[in-house]
This record gives sequence, structure tokens and C-alpha cells, in this order.
Amino acid sequence: MDIYQHFRKEEQPFIDQVLSWMDQVELTYQPKLTDFLDPREQQIVDMLIGTSHEELKLYKHGGSTESERKRMIIAPFYEEVTDEMFQLKLLEAAYQNKFMTIEHRDVMGSFLSLGVKRKKLGDISTGNGLIQIVLADEIAAYITANLTSIKKANVLFEEKPFSSLKQNKEKWMEMDATVSSLRLDAIIKEIYNISRKDASSFIQKQQVKVNYKVVDDSKFQLREGDLISVRGKGRSKLTEIRGLSKKDKVKISVATLK
Repeated sequence: MDIYQHFRKEEQPFIDQVLSWMDQVELTYQPKLTDFLDPREQQIVDMLIGTSHEELKLYKHGGSTESERKRMIIAPFYEEVTDEMFQLKLLEAAYQNKFMTIEHRDVMGSFLSLGVKRKKLGDISTGNGLIQIVLADEIAAYITANLTSIKKANVLFEEKPFSSLKQNKEKWMEMDATVSSLRLDAIIKEIYNISRKDASSFIQKQQVKVNYKVVDDSKFQLREGDLISVRGKGRSKLTEIRGLSKKDKVKISVATLK
């Protein structure tokens, strides 16, 4: 059976990567620790390994159960995996929030400006004058020494225990809808209550992501489980495709992040 038929063409390089990790573990009998993976990448690893490989076990950790981005460990079935094996660090810094607001994108921009790859960074939390970032252990010292300002605020990051990590439990609002097709512009129009023209404009301006990747094609066909984000309008997901209505419209269920 062709394993690629269950995935989009653009996901094939990552699938090849996962398959090579699996081969590596089976050949060396040594656990494989990944970089931070987004939820879609985690889902792909789950689907490729899941319960179908009796010789392998899969573990994930991103700091807390609510973490979005997580590192994963592919290990032989007999291996005992501990939290320490994920090589995570939590850094925290305070700033004067009376005079400014620091958002997720501000922290991300400052982090990436240091030349560090995104895949070494887990979740970012900001609010009430506090910044928390989960990251790979191997870059913690470098970030602490060099990430000393964000926006116009001077910051001093210090390592903290994961027991102090703020929990950001997501709340999703679900609804049912009908759309003319599963095209990206049609779905965005319905979810965000905007015109088809405005939906296409967001897409053409590269302000829309599907499963954390920018999509600039209005005709892009969505699938069940796809996560969508539109700049300035938040995130949503296509939770279920429920078939056709009597008027040949596509019945769907969606959820928006509140």
C-alpha cells in the first residue's frame, strides 16, 4: 500500500524524515529525540507509528499537557523514557507592562533574529508582565545570554522549574455550516463571516496558514482535521466533513479558537 496516499504531496518530505527516524531506531536500538513539532507534524508521526509498530513506542512532551509544540521520542518498545530525556528548559523574564505590551510575535521575532531555528523553540506565553518560553536545552544558555531585549524592553531570562509554567487551556467554539465546496476561500468565507473576495485577498497576501504552512492558492482543498489561521482573525479548524445536503452543498463542522 502506498503510504503517501493518505497525505498531501507537500507533506512527503516530512514523512520521509519520520520513516528514516524509525529505521534509525530499529537499526541502532537507540531512542530518537526530535526537535519541536507542530500539532500537524505530531499527528503525522502518530499516524506513521501509532500502534502498528510493535517494536517502537512514541512519547511526546512540550512542558505541560496543554503545550502545542512538543518534542517527540521514538524509542524501542522496552526503553524507559523519562522527562529528562526530552532535554527541555523553561526560561522566564519579567517586564514593565504598565508602559507596553509584549505579544507572542514580538518574542518570536527577537528569538529568530538571533539566528536560532524555529524548531528549537516550543511554546511562548506572554501576559501580565511575564514572558515564558520553552526551548531545547542545548540553546538555553545562548538565549539567556543574548536575548536581552524585546521590543523596547530590557529582559533578563532565568531558568525556572516546569511547575511554574502557566497553563493556557484553549477554548474552542463549535458550529455546523454548509459550504459550496471545500476550497480554502469558501471555508474561510463561512468561518470568518467575510466575503469571498476578502477571503481570496487574505490568501493572495499570504496571510493564511493551513496546518502552520502559508497557503496562497484560493482553490486549495481542505481536509478534515485541518487547522486554519487568518492573520488578525484568529484560528479555526475543520473538525468534520458530514457529507452533502439535499442541494449538494457540503455539510461541515468547524471550531474557532476563543
